Amino acid sequence: MNKDNPIGIFDSGIGGLTVAKAIRSLLPHESLLYFGDTKHLPYGEKSAHAIQECSKNIALFFKQKNCKMIVIACNTASSVAYETIKNECPKIEIINVIDPIVKRITTSNDTNTIGVIGTKGTINSDVYPQKIKSINQNISVKSLATPLLAAMIEEGFFNDKISQAIVHNYLKDPALEGIDKLILACTHYPLIHEVIRDFYPQEIDIIDSASQVALHIKDVLTDKQLIANQSQKHRFYVSDYTLSFEKSAKFFFGEDIHLEEVSTIH
Repeated sequence: MNKDNPIGIFDSGIGGLTVAKAIRSLLPHESLLYFGDTKHLPYGEKSAHAIQECSKNIALFFKQKNCKMIVIACNTASSVAYETIKNECPKIEIINVIDPIVKRITTSNDTNTIGVIGTKGTINSDVYPQKIKSINQNISVKSLATPLLAAMIEEGFFNDKISQAIVHNYLKDPALEGIDKLILACTHYPLIHEVIRDFYPQEIDIIDSASQVALHIKDVLTDKQLIANQSQKHRFYVSDYTLSFEKSAKFFFGEDIHLEEVSTIH
């Protein structure tokens, strides 16, 4: 595998760009290929089989592009399609956004009760409680599906009064009482980190996947001696182009980008 080959990153929408941005910041010489499966968003409302099929097709697209690594920048796809992609692309490094968070939680000595918020698909999969408790039975996990948040962010409502009202209404749910840490189990949610922070008067550790996943990717690439030597152009693909998505993507990634539609992927 050539170390200057690109890293493929995908999500159903713009949320995965938080992961792409964190990777770019930590590993500035890496070439990134981002795929937003806009034709099928949001994944959180789809069946496991549908998500697996979409994820498999995107992985095969990245395989054709000679990606050295595929990052599943979506908690829902990570929870139900990780093994599918590994089976389809056995020679490519496959990274999900769940395991790095579980590792951080379970190696901490000061954690008693964890809250998890995410899409229906992620929460219903029960992946976080299962993985955390398989390592440390003493950690209590409280989960809550927050299905409006990803759609709200995709539509551009974040860090305003509308998003604050919706976020705070979810966070006051009794299901999340008494938590010490809160896992933002959706890659869209770092965009409303401050709104979530404002809800809690006490100091609470809010954990988003973007920075943790970027650190994990750096460790894997270093271990495999696959750190790129020279920076290359990033490319951005969607399964259904819209001007509004391109504008949002530019804002979230933090630089001027051009979307390429790949309508033949499915």
